Amino acid sequence: MKHKFSGFTLIEIAIVLVIITLLLGGVMKGQELINNAKVTNLVRDFDTVKQAIYGYQASYKVLPGDDVNANVHVAGTVASTPAASIGNGTIDGSWDSITATDETVVFWEHVRLAGLLSGQQNITVSSILDPYFSVNVAGGRIGVQGNLGTANSPKPIAGIPGTYVICSANIPGKLAKRLDIMQDDGDTGLGSMRVTSSAAGTAAIASGQAVAAKPLADDSLYTVCLGV
Repeated sequence: MKHKFSGFTLIEIAIVLVIITLLLGGVMKGQELINNAKVTNLVRDFDTVKQAIYGYQASYKVLPGDDVNANVHVAGTVASTPAASIGNGTIDGSWDSITATDETVVFWEHVRLAGLLSGQQNITVSSILDPYFSVNVAGGRIGVQGNLGTANSPKPIAGIPGTYVICSANIPGKLAKRLDIMQDDGDTGLGSMRVTSSAAGTAAIASGQAVAAKPLADDSLYTVCLGV
């Protein structure tokens, strides 16, 4: 008796391999597009905070958060800690503070009441990820502070230049590297944009953090700060 064996021909196998290759290429391309969109959003966050600072200054001739007449200008809260530094021309406190009376916390209320940013206007600070605070596409907190290197206005990353520093937390290394290329010099340890290994996703970080070791690990989480 003759037995007839059935199976895939070489042509059929080749077609299957081509389809698999196309599918894998599509998945990789799709992930690339997603990552590019996330980086674009992260860039927009930094730009939006900068515009809010300058917009408030243009309208009221003072800094948001540091405005001693905020109750008149925008019917907002006037920061009270540290008391001696209110109205001193910088945004005192740590960018990731959860002290409701700090200038870095009151900052968000001022710019929102002024119509420069959207978001919750009444101050609540139950945690670093309270809905009151702005967050990025990676779920990390966004913040801003003065950059004088003083006790009330410390540098969040040692050596970072700028009058103010905007920080964005919980960012994967693969996105942090692209962000630095788009916004600065491509070196995550130098220039106006620097990266620290403290993710600061759920807890405050200490000031003066050292820059993260290079190269960044793609899947590790970092805080990215931009001096402006």
